[in-house]
Amino acid sequence: MSPSFVVAIPARYASTRLPGKPLQPLGGDPLVAHVARRALAAGADAVWVATDDTRIAEILADVLTDAPVKVAMTRADHASGTDRLAECADIAGWSDDTIVVNLQGDEPFAPADGIRAVAALVADSGAPMSTLAAPFDDVETLFDANAVKLVRAANGDALYFSRAPVPWPRDAFIRDRNALPTGHAWLRHIGIYGYRAGFLRTFTTLAPGALEQVEALEQLRVLEAGHRIAVGLTPAPFPPGIDTPDDLARAERILAAGHADG
Repeated sequence: MSPSFVVAIPARYASTRLPGKPLQPLGGDPLVAHVARRALAAGADAVWVATDDTRIAEILADVLTDAPVKVAMTRADHASGTDRLAECADIAGWSDDTIVVNLQGDEPFAPADGIRAVAALVADSGAPMSTLAAPFDDVETLFDANAVKLVRAANGDALYFSRAPVPWPRDAFIRDRNALPTGHAWLRHIGIYGYRAGFLRTFTTLAPGALEQVEALEQLRVLEAGHRIAVGLTPAPFPPGIDTPDDLARAERILAAGHADG
């Protein structure tokens, strides 16, 4: 049985590659509305959209008239989505024990099982933060710096996140770098997170670490500060998020083909 949890969706209006991304139309509705409906379908006790722009709040009120989605108007100067959610936690008045799922505002096809799984990881592991991963299917993606890799400990906690292929199979790659070696499942990070609300507040007090700055990966700040991140294998595939006009066109095709269930 899934634990009680809330979903918070960071929705910053500005986007370099897709301006006004949360309000870009998909199937006749703004992108962020699709994400909010996914969160509701997963069984969240409450769904909050944390935004810095009144246009997003206004359009959600118009489109989601039948859905209990709330909006937190947050500052425009947050350095990260996690900082924005920490402010949302205070606006919403969540207790420190509340389980919060951070669902990115560009994930209109996020599977309900995956949303529930990352919440359950926080409840079951005792870690203050959780995330998901999936095995790599091909060596080309393993070498793609935009596909974040992670390594887990025996108990499932994250040991490290990297843009490089880790662990590095020395002997296998000396022989051949054109195929995934056998005997190990390399894990690709999926950018969905669960937290206790109290840890969201703690996160805002942590200074960016040296590894975070080298890799440009915010989650390394947590590990460098000595906190745990529980990692589970996703129970359902997470289709790619939407960052570009081409991604949006692909999402329209998926929606039109009726392949958006999850």
